[in-house]
Amino acid sequence: MRRLRSSTVVLGGMGVLAATITACGSEPDKRCVDPLTREKLPSYECESGNGSSTRGSYYYGGRVTNGTVSGGSFDRSAVDTGGFGCSGSGGG
Repeated sequence: MRRLRSSTVVLGGMGVLAATITACGSEPDKRCVDPLTREKLPSYECESGNGSSTRGSYYYGGRVTNGTVSGGSFDRSAVDTGGFGCSGSGGG
């Protein structure tokens, strides 16, 4: 019977740990959206700069159908990013 070297076991364990941490820390999809109509906008509509006002807000998760978003939230913490070992709540 062949014995595994301790370095192989440690490296394998570190890989699993890294994948778990990365999956839990991943960001949900982020889209620029008109908060009134939920119409998807170009990203520059959500970025303020040079004293200009923004028309849109970031919308996290969900999907885009016919140019409008649904199934996500304007609150990033309300969106489940998924991943192994992660807990979260659905958005709405």
